[in-house]
Amino acid sequence: MIQIRRINMSNRANSMNKGLSVKDLVTTGIFTALVFVFILIGGMFFATNPVLTFFMPAGSGLLAGPAFLLMIAKVQKRWSLSIMGVVIGILWFVTGMHWAFVLGYLLMAIVADFVAGAGKYRSKKLNSLAYILFSLGSTGTYILFFVDPNGWAQTMLGNGTEQSYIDTMQATANTGILVAMFAAVLITSAISAFVGCKLLKKQFEKAGIAA
Repeated sequence: MIQIRRINMSNRANSMNKGLSVKDLVTTGIFTALVFVFILIGGMFFATNPVLTFFMPAGSGLLAGPAFLLMIAKVQKRWSLSIMGVVIGILWFVTGMHWAFVLGYLLMAIVADFVAGAGKYRSKKLNSLAYILFSLGSTGTYILFFVDPNGWAQTMLGNGTEQSYIDTMQATANTGILVAMFAAVLITSAISAFVGCKLLKKQFEKAGIAA
């Protein structure tokens, strides 16, 4: 039994380190689209309001957890999450969002990839943590807003954002809003990951994902 278990663990490690197959890339593409749709649905209500926009990351993190975790269960290979982050960042960029969206999602997706990979993509806790970290990617543009408000504003004006929208954001922004933004996204993404683990219990068992 011990020998069989060691062989299974070795096979899983080898599988994780193999490159992404065409099937893996297709699966990643499908789930990236699903995750983006859920992010869009959860976040756009906040994005349209210059006061509530700071809570767009929280809304974005609320619904996508189950799809994100299911993709991990189906692919279980390095770089799938990174690819998801790049694609989602680009999709946001072409819709008129700041380039910091691309950078934020790219960086946090890579971090999430390595966190989930530390558990060979089979740990519920690490996969859930990976989702929480991934969700923080959407805060990148807001961090830059606080660091360089004028530069951020110029970029967004060039992207077609109205001056009145930016003026309201700048009038609303303060340290309390920044802290609340991070707290909110941590809470909503944790809830989404928890719900995902409950909904996908059978799928996780089939994929060999444990606590």
